Amino acid sequence: MGEVADPPFRRIAVVGLGLIGGSIAFAARRAWPSVHVVAIDREPVLKEALARRAIDAVARDLSELRGVDLVVLAAPVRQNLSLLRRVAEHVSPQIVVTDVGGTKRAIVDAAAALVPPVTFVGGHPLGGGARGGFEFATAGLFVRRPWIFTPHDASATNQVDRLSTFVAGLGALPSTMTAQEHDRLMALISHLPQLAATALMEVVGRAAESGGLRMAGQGLVDTTRLASSPADVWRDICVTNADEIRGALDLLIDRLSDLRSDLLRAEVIDAAFDDAGRWRAELMKGRD
Repeated sequence: MGEVADPPFRRIAVVGLGLIGGSIAFAARRAWPSVHVVAIDREPVLKEALARRAIDAVARDLSELRGVDLVVLAAPVRQNLSLLRRVAEHVSPQIVVTDVGGTKRAIVDAAAALVPPVTFVGGHPLGGGARGGFEFATAGLFVRRPWIFTPHDASATNQVDRLSTFVAGLGALPSTMTAQEHDRLMALISHLPQLAATALMEVVGRAAESGGLRMAGQGLVDTTRLASSPADVWRDICVTNADEIRGALDLLIDRLSDLRSDLLRAEVIDAAFDDAGRWRAELMKGRD
């Protein structure tokens, strides 16, 4: 299938070919076969990416990115902070730089403080999986999934428009908000579910042990799917969004404490299930 429109970026560099970075490479090549994709990562990952035709070329150093139009920082959050400072030494203001990290305030603030300035727009694709790594990357990862941009500069409208066109071409649904709004929202809809699932699996596993887990039904399997997520990604998210995550955890802890006190009150349990059921139905609208 040929290209349906001119690509907003003709030469793309992806720094970090994990699940997200690898999927960006696959999706960009599917959307615009003429786009040139170069990547930086460990040698075995790069060899696999070349073999699977996810990328056209490899770069050994950030200094080799001068000729690209777009740099995507797709490493864990705190690595992206370090990469941004190093990329700034090699790219011109004409090159757009974005990231895909799950928190935005730290990197947006870091970009705003760079001298000389870099054309940076924070980004976060809300497409992912329980397992990370290039081996799970796929061109369809972002289809019909939100992709949030958090520009820190009002003059970045043109860059946001180009990035929005780019991710729409990957199948995503672009939107914008402030970094502060992003981090508060993600603490509720992403970071809290991850930590809740992780803690739940840890508590149940320690108490029930292997024999008891063999008796578990699909409910526990579905509820704890996120417990397989890689710790390195979430370690950085917790550090860079600790204040908002604490607030979200407090809300859940308070609600669980209330339920613990009201286990013998049928009307309270009924109300909790009814309320949760309504919000679950709202969550599932348009997902079928």
